Amino acid sequence: MSNTPMAANPLTRAVLEIDEYVSGLGWDQPARLFALVDTARLRVREPALAAQLGLEGESETAGLTPIEQEEIPAGKPLDEFLGTIAWPDAVAGCALTVERLMLPPSAEAQVPKDLSGARLTAWVAGHPERQEVRMTVAVLRGGGRDAAVRLREKDSPTEVLTGPALVPGLADALAATFED
Repeated sequence: MSNTPMAANPLTRAVLEIDEYVSGLGWDQPARLFALVDTARLRVREPALAAQLGLEGESETAGLTPIEQEEIPAGKPLDEFLGTIAWPDAVAGCALTVERLMLPPSAEAQVPKDLSGARLTAWVAGHPERQEVRMTVAVLRGGGRDAAVRLREKDSPTEVLTGPALVPGLADALAATFED
């Protein structure tokens, strides 16, 4: 049984379940991509897979099951990789978990104007106020969004921030994988 707290909606529960799974793997992990499928539909259409995932005894009828996809190719920029994805109709949504360095808003004025790419990344990595974060962002084919953000320095399930607007750029990129 998961230690994920009960959330108000299936998408938030899926985001927290993925965050819990990835947090169990530790930090310094590669980005991970998940398909989100309707749990009840999965049980009916793919009973063997549902049994393999331990879903046959679940009583919940309105849930989403995250299914981890193949590893994201190393060395390929994430935006380019996401541009190559197309989901079958059975996939209700998708989620991505990624680790990044983040600066507080107060540091924005300190960013040198002439830096970009690798030089900007190195500058952020050396900044004394940087924070390591793990972001789990999920979108539904129909437009729903949610995210969880976990700070490395406050690595606890009770310290995970959630909300639909936490990582809008990544949510937009994931939503684009459902566009025709």
